[in-house]
Amino acid sequence: MDVAIVGAGFTGLWTSIRLLDTDPTLRVAVLEADRVGWGASGRNGGFCAASLTHGLSNALLHFPDEVDVLEREGVANLAELVGFVRAEGIDCELEETGTLEVAVAPWQVDELRDAAELATRHGHAVTFLDREAVQALVHSPRWLAGVRAAPDRCVMLNPAKLAWGLATAAERRGAVIAEGSRVRGLRRHAGGVRVEVDGGGTVDAAQVVVATSAYSGWLRRLVPRFVPVYDYVLVTEPLTPVQREAIGWRGREGMSDAANQFHYFRQTADHRILWGGYDAIYHPGNRVMPAHERRPATYDLLARQFVDAFPQLDGIRFEHRWAGAIDTTTRFTVTFGETMGGRVHYALGYTGLGVGSTRWAAGILRDRLLRPDSPLLDLRFVSSAPFPIPPEPVRTPAVELMRREVIRADDHEGRRSLFLRALDTLGIGFNS
Repeated sequence: MDVAIVGAGFTGLWTSIRLLDTDPTLRVAVLEADRVGWGASGRNGGFCAASLTHGLSNALLHFPDEVDVLEREGVANLAELVGFVRAEGIDCELEETGTLEVAVAPWQVDELRDAAELATRHGHAVTFLDREAVQALVHSPRWLAGVRAAPDRCVMLNPAKLAWGLATAAERRGAVIAEGSRVRGLRRHAGGVRVEVDGGGTVDAAQVVVATSAYSGWLRRLVPRFVPVYDYVLVTEPLTPVQREAIGWRGREGMSDAANQFHYFRQTADHRILWGGYDAIYHPGNRVMPAHERRPATYDLLARQFVDAFPQLDGIRFEHRWAGAIDTTTRFTVTFGETMGGRVHYALGYTGLGVGSTRWAAGILRDRLLRPDSPLLDLRFVSSAPFPIPPEPVRTPAVELMRREVIRADDHEGRRSLFLRALDTLGIGFNS
């Protein structure tokens, strides 16, 4: 085997496609522990953003000298992703609606106005909306202001259907996808890497790509790079025409509020509302397991917060709920690297924006394997690593402290504590 890819989520599937589009003669296998899209790729909110850097402000914090190129790359990547979906006939309910971010507290109004001005200076097509204007678009007593962004910065889609469509596209190009093939370890051997699969099987490959994101704790050397935090989602029953008229929202924008502990929400193709976010729960030891998806207190809180935002929908039933782990680095952006003498490559740390940026990251992984002279590999965004996360027993209290400080900032009109400002100075994210 030329390339073995561990993980059939967005990173793994896009990497197989981009490798085979560059060199159709390659033998590529994708090994998946469960089934295609089983992890975060199939259970996120469906926001597919252009940003590679978790937003413009975060880019300016960490990569001020590369902002312009990263912005261009991100916009081009999203346009190419949309074009690919259309050309391949992937039915993933893609809607080019753009986004609407709303203020739910007075201190957020000025922050949104400043953010809109910053975005405009960097070429974004955004519009600041006062209270009357934003409530005319989406009817909620909570909205105090808003910023509307054009579809070139974000589209909405069904992430599970995208993953399934990418799998079909990969197989059409010659990739072999092996579901139910949990990888237990990697070992160097002459000329490559031996991939050890659950049940005693092995795959020998010249190169390996690790594409398991928040589920990467199985490869111990990746543990300092990320923490997995659980995110939770509710989905309503289908809205009636009367309910849809009561909330407005005819533009069907993907929405979020401007708090540090924020909600994201959108309309689905069958007229439900997906409502998620707010809680971000870390479990000691980077543990990721199905039991952590069952958190009734968080689902109950989300339901109350939904009715607070849309009181005209009080009494609506929530027919679906799910959770998934988000892989987060200290600078809130993807990180790349290699190990085993350059035979094993990885990308992880998308921090909730992987629906779009995984395609771009797959291009970087492709370049590392096939096009080492690519100028993108020289970007500090690609070549540098984020500040490592300390091991246990320090990791759990450190993550919890950061989480509490972010919550505290929301309670104090957005003012960041001395602790958070010190982290900002050190170039450590934790700003959302």
